[in-house]
Amino acid sequence: MTRAADGTPPRLSHVGDQMSRMSGLRALMEDIAASTAGDRAGEWLNLGIGNPAVLPAVTGMWRRLTWHAHEESFADAGQYGPSRGAPVLVRAIADYFRSRLGWRIGSENIVVSPGSQMLCFVAAAVFAGPGSTGTRRVLLPMTPDYTGYQGLCMVPGGVAGTPSLPVREEGRLFSYVLDLDAVARHPDPGMLLLSSPGNPTGRALSPAEQDGLIEIAERLDVPLFVDHAYGRPFPQIGPTQAPPVLHPNVVNCFSMSKLGLPGERIGFAIGPERFITPIVSCLSNSVLHTPRLAQAAVAAGLRSGAIDDVVSTAVRPFYLERRLLVEKLLSSAMPPGVDWRLHANEGGMFAWVWVDEDWFDDLALYDRLKEQHVFIAPGRSFFTGSPRPGEHGTRCFRITLSVDEDVLREGIRRIGRVIGQAGPRHAP
Repeated sequence: MTRAADGTPPRLSHVGDQMSRMSGLRALMEDIAASTAGDRAGEWLNLGIGNPAVLPAVTGMWRRLTWHAHEESFADAGQYGPSRGAPVLVRAIADYFRSRLGWRIGSENIVVSPGSQMLCFVAAAVFAGPGSTGTRRVLLPMTPDYTGYQGLCMVPGGVAGTPSLPVREEGRLFSYVLDLDAVARHPDPGMLLLSSPGNPTGRALSPAEQDGLIEIAERLDVPLFVDHAYGRPFPQIGPTQAPPVLHPNVVNCFSMSKLGLPGERIGFAIGPERFITPIVSCLSNSVLHTPRLAQAAVAAGLRSGAIDDVVSTAVRPFYLERRLLVEKLLSSAMPPGVDWRLHANEGGMFAWVWVDEDWFDDLALYDRLKEQHVFIAPGRSFFTGSPRPGEHGTRCFRITLSVDEDVLREGIRRIGRVIGQAGPRHAP
């Protein structure tokens, strides 16, 4: 906490106290930044990051689209604009989803924001927290899920998660089961929120699961926010079973971050006007609007088909190949006597590993790997609350697949070696 010159901490409101706390994974990111700063930065192997891979086809597309936007739209982009989003992008989004998915939507159903995480944060402020009917929470129907969701709510305990049961599958694979009954029993949801395909697992909702969540949201008359940051129609980093659906209780969130623009913070939501309108108002009262030059570039990419082209020819093939590679690398590097499993999927930006051994602890692995100049993301950061020692959340970790191949190969080799050393009776 920041202190005055005399060491006195500042007086914070309850909201200030809540929001000034660093979430688990963000704190680790600060540790990574501090550790890798300086002349020896190149010695570190960072398998904990969430940046997408730098693909020449994607970089080239954004360079061309941004140049075009700079030449054609710079004067307009330098002016204040509508909080809903630049008209050129709002129209492009509506046209794109009408033609691709047959959705009958207009500008009233769309809002553009500085990233999909901001959309989720605004939604939590609007639909959860204290209200006239009591305090309601953001409910994550299936944990583990994106760690950034845990910092969304401005009141303590404002985010709740429904644990998912890990199920062993053939070979070295496992998966999670969505417990719809547990979701339905939750006493006070103000909104439901999940990523599909998910971060960190890459797991996507089945049509039946999606229908089940929609039925719960409809019965409770709350919005179901589905974050498609990794899914259809772009960037399709991970496979999806159920396409995005237009429904009176569903708000679909999309992002350009994993499609090569993480630093530009461009996301948008499509949903019923009654849910979208308060989000637009909240953005107007906070950030005013999303940067407009990047919006012009995204609009051009949607209209020209350039985004669809790089998704099919560059993004999807890359991550499918990386997934196959990481399966081989883990099978080769992990000690054969250790009970480890990889979450099953056919793509995705991450590998989610479960080590079901009494001696294993995710933070202990983090510390030991740091000594070897390797970073991973500890599993507990993706669960709500603080998992107790020995619980499932402390026996998992996440590896990114988007780094250079030589970094991935050497990083996984060191992970296997350190895990073998941690469990002496299982050492290779």
